[in-house]
Amino acid sequence: MRILVAGASGGLGTALVRMLCAGSDCMIGAHGATRPPVVDNPKVVPIARRFDGESDCAAVVEAFVDRAGGIDALVVLSGAIHHSGHWKDMPAADWERDMAVNLHHPFYLARAAMKRMAEQGTGGRVVLNGTESALHGGSPVSFPYAIAKRGTECMVQGLAREGAPDNILVNGVRLGYIASGFHERWHGRTADEMKARADLVPLKRGGDPDEAAALIVYLLSGWARFITGQMIPLTGGDWL
Repeated sequence: MRILVAGASGGLGTALVRMLCAGSDCMIGAHGATRPPVVDNPKVVPIARRFDGESDCAAVVEAFVDRAGGIDALVVLSGAIHHSGHWKDMPAADWERDMAVNLHHPFYLARAAMKRMAEQGTGGRVVLNGTESALHGGSPVSFPYAIAKRGTECMVQGLAREGAPDNILVNGVRLGYIASGFHERWHGRTADEMKARADLVPLKRGGDPDEAAALIVYLLSGWARFITGQMIPLTGGDWL
């Protein structure tokens, strides 16, 4: 398979790229906004490009297609939170930027990739990244992120319906607290705060990035040929 991983420089993306390198015969496009992940493997095509709109997203897909000769799967893990305070105090520019990064860009990437997959006529896979908190209204400091990810759930269903005639399967992972460094990077959480967050999970820990990566690998595999339009939760029982 020729798999493009957008947002591959974070903890989850790095785990996924390494897992794909170790366990499959594939070519992997590893994209990072400013730097691709450091993976010393000839299977990896490094792509560094910041997304400012639809043309940038399409350019990443085309750059990978040019190198790989096509695209069989897209995994979108890119995401960010640009305002760490309460949504009441959030500038309009930060709101719009969060919507762009977490909702608009995944759509532009998926649309460009699905167009190429349909032209190839060999089917394909798209996996988008969601969050369990989107089902519960988010939090005061992650409100726009949660709204964007709730939109992702709708996107997964709509794209799956459109992709089905071309055997393009579209699914998402609805993640709970994964210890990938996301909260520390975007919210500035301390070790004590992250321990307190983990204690809210019935299993009393955060998910390992490898556990999330393994779920994505399953959705890319031949075992998942009859799954489309679904958001698969990985939460450790969070929100029970």
